[in-house]
This record gives sequence, structure tokens and C-alpha cells, in this order.
Amino acid sequence: MYARTTTWRDWVAVAALGIGSFTIVTAELAPIGLLSNIGNDLGVAISKAGLIVTVYAWIAAAAALFSAVVLSRMSRGPLLVGLMLVLAISSVVAAMVETFPSLMGARIVGALAHGAFWAMIGTIGSQIVPPHRVGMATSIIFGGVSAAAVLGVPLTNLIGTLENWRAAFLAVAVLSLVVAAVCFATLPKLPSTGGLGITALRRVLSNTRFLGLYVATALAVTSHFMAFTYIQPHLIAQKDISASMISPLLLAFGCAGLLANVVTGSLIDRWLKSVVMVALCLSSIALWMMSATSGLIGLWGTTFMLILWGGGIAAVFVGFQTWILKEAGNDALPASAIYVSIFNAAIGLGALLGSVVLSTSGLNEIFLFSAIATAIGASAIALMPGPSKVAA
Repeated sequence: MYARTTTWRDWVAVAALGIGSFTIVTAELAPIGLLSNIGNDLGVAISKAGLIVTVYAWIAAAAALFSAVVLSRMSRGPLLVGLMLVLAISSVVAAMVETFPSLMGARIVGALAHGAFWAMIGTIGSQIVPPHRVGMATSIIFGGVSAAAVLGVPLTNLIGTLENWRAAFLAVAVLSLVVAAVCFATLPKLPSTGGLGITALRRVLSNTRFLGLYVATALAVTSHFMAFTYIQPHLIAQKDISASMISPLLLAFGCAGLLANVVTGSLIDRWLKSVVMVALCLSSIALWMMSATSGLIGLWGTTFMLILWGGGIAAVFVGFQTWILKEAGNDALPASAIYVSIFNAAIGLGALLGSVVLSTSGLNEIFLFSAIATAIGASAIALMPGPSKVAA
């Protein structure tokens, strides 16, 4: 039973965790907006540079499940502070390396902290604030994820454009240190709640409704990041788009995603399945147009397609997360842990497939295959039953 009085320090801690969520997701996705810069500086092909997204995501996926079972038995406060410090150190080293293998090594260390952080924050809100405020606290903490998913790439690209890609990683390091300091100063004592246990994970994975959602999630996320990982070089290759326009275009993509989050929130409780299907269809159309009309639609046509794609995929991500929670009930924690792991693994797979297509075909083919896979995802959703539960 919750007995402690909530103070302003608790809400500062909640806000810090939200910023921490923004930071770790931005750290994961930052190279997407900097691939050309990193490849040119370290002397590697863009397709090879994209592997730093793949490896990071796969390590984070494995670390999330491992940590959910093992590390969650540790006291939460010191662990969260330590993980943010590890991410800061990883980002500083990444900004200083001179070779691609060294950059990969620094990223792997950061990915371990990333996965462990994800495993911890799912239930932190309920330990800090009273039951009637848990929803608000959780929305703040995970709001950082949504913000990073749509704004992290354009912001790091902007820093990379104004300075260089190393400055973008240093910015992530500074933000990580700030989060660690604020958490150290404000987090109350947060005892462990015990590991999830293999039994809980098996119970979720034995549920066919969850399996269908996880497959649909993997397909949608993989197809999205197949193209999105290489969005910067694709935009640079357009004859009517200069390098200085990349950041504003990515920002338009991000802002469309934020707006879609707001719109989706007012529709998703009643029409969740329909929202996800329509959003996937819109994303598929945008991706196909960016492939089929590459170099023909100009700046404004490309901007419109990015807005359509950004809004669509943001609604998809919100929809899948909500769908999982509707289905989960008391299994929300293990279901979410598996979802996060699958999501990260799919990011890595998408980046890898994009790399393979780029090395054998070209940028336009990446977007074509992504459009086809996204359309298949919409078809899969159409065949699935809707959520079995209504959110409280």
C-alpha cells in the first residue's frame, strides 16, 4: 500500500526519468541522421556504417530481457544512476574514436546500459507516486520515448550539420550526465520488486494473441527502419534538396509524429485496430512514392511524403504499445519487456536488411521493399481480431 507523501522532488525525479528515456532512445537512433558524416569521417561505406544501428539494437534487446529477469532484483535508484553514467561514458568514447571498430565497441557498451534501463523503468512510476497519479507519471516517463522517436534524429542531425557528428554524441553524453545527477539528487529509495521470472515470460509467449501482435510489431518496425536508417543519404541524393535542408525535413517528419500522437490518443480507445491499419497503409504509400518518384517530386513533394510517413508510423507505434497493454492485464510487465526486446531487435534487423539492399541494389530499392513489407503488415493486422480488453 502506498503511504509516503509525494513531494516536488518526486515529480522532478519522474521528469528526469522522462528525459532519461529521451536520451537513451536518441543515443540509439542518433547515427541514423549522421550516417554519411560518420562514413566519410571514418572511411567506411554507408551500408557498413549502418551496422552500428543494427548491433546496438540487438545488444539492447538481449540486455533488456536479461536485466528484466536478473538486474531488477537490485535497488532501482543506484542502478538507474549507474546506467546513465555508463551511457555518458559510452557516448564520450564514441565521440573520440578514430576507427569504425572502436566506435562499434563504444556503442555496444552503451547498448548494454540501454537495455537494462528499459527493463527498469516500466514500473518505476508506481514506486514514486500514489496510485491515482501512476498514469500521469508513466506517461511522462514514456513520453520521452515518443519524443525521441520523432525528434531525436532531426536534433542530432542538426547538431551534426552545425558542428560535426562527434558533437552530437557529446550532446548525448552531457544530457546523460544531467539525468544521472538529477536522479541521484531526487530519486527516493526504490527497493527491488524482484525479477520477472522465466514463468511469466513463458506465459506471455504461449498466448497466441500476443504472438500475433509481436509478429506484426516485428514486421512493421523492421520495414520502417529498413528505410529510416538510410533516410539521410536518400534525401542527400535528391537533386532538389541541399544538405542544409536535411534537418528541417527530418524535423517535419518528427513534428508530424508528435501531432499524430495527439490525434491517435483521441481515437485509439474506440478504433485501435482501424487506426493501426490506416496508419500502416499511409506509411506504405509514402514509402512507395519516395521510391517510385525519387528525384521527380522535388522538395515540397518529399516534405509531404515525410509528413505522411512520420505521422503514420508514430500512430503505428502508439497503437501497438496500447494494444499490448490492453491484452496484457496483470502480465503488463513481462509483455512490455518482450515487446521492447522485439522492438529493438526489429530496429537492428531493419537496419541490416537496408544495408544488404543498399550494397546490392540502391537507396530507391530500400524504400520500395520497405513499402511492400509495410503493406504486408497492414494485411496481417486486417486478419487479426481486435483487442480483447478495453483500457481502464
